[in-house]
Amino acid sequence: MLAALLLHASGAPVEDTPTDSPAGEPSGEEEVAWPSDLLSVSPVWHALLAATRRHKKEFEDEFQNQLKYHFLENYRVSSLPAGCPLSNFSKEACLHRLAQGLLIYTVLLKHVEKEYPSSSICSVAKYYSGLLVNLCKEKMRNSEQVTALNSSQEAQLLREFDYPDTFHRKMTAHSILRQLHHFLVDSKRAITKKEKTRGSVADRLLAPITFYNQKFQDDTVKEQL
Repeated sequence: MLAALLLHASGAPVEDTPTDSPAGEPSGEEEVAWPSDLLSVSPVWHALLAATRRHKKEFEDEFQNQLKYHFLENYRVSSLPAGCPLSNFSKEACLHRLAQGLLIYTVLLKHVEKEYPSSSICSVAKYYSGLLVNLCKEKMRNSEQVTALNSSQEAQLLREFDYPDTFHRKMTAHSILRQLHHFLVDSKRAITKKEKTRGSVADRLLAPITFYNQKFQDDTVKEQL
């Protein structure tokens, strides 16, 4: 079951996942997102990204610039979920990847908390990740496909980080925070693109209606004169 959840979050197809539409074109099956309903402009994004953005400075402060941030590229975590690609994915599929990925990161953050119990980034990231997951599910047609890991799945996931070497465990914790930030940035960019595409569709749909309404009003005025 854990493998299935990780596959879903990293790109395995779920219902409505891929679309045959060309890149940047609407599938025709998705609801139009109005400006007040845009996930990409939610203040939750700002709060979450503001927290994860602090990680680079905290890392460099901890190691007094003896280690550069890109050093973390040497510590890859195999269970990290992938973000949404910019093309050939429906908005529904992107929302699924984002929500399911955040649930997995919420579990991974437990390893960070174990190595850094006083980390404020962790507590803030977990709180706002939960809010963002709920926002995603509200906009999904099949939100029931987003499922949290149970206790045995969490234990299996976290066993990957039971390294005997303290330095290795700490570097893995830092790598998780670094990749979480990249995941959020990539996901926000993809969701923004999807919502802009929907907005363009809405404008094209409303244009004939606006023209007809204006023409009707002009004809009514003429009749009254």
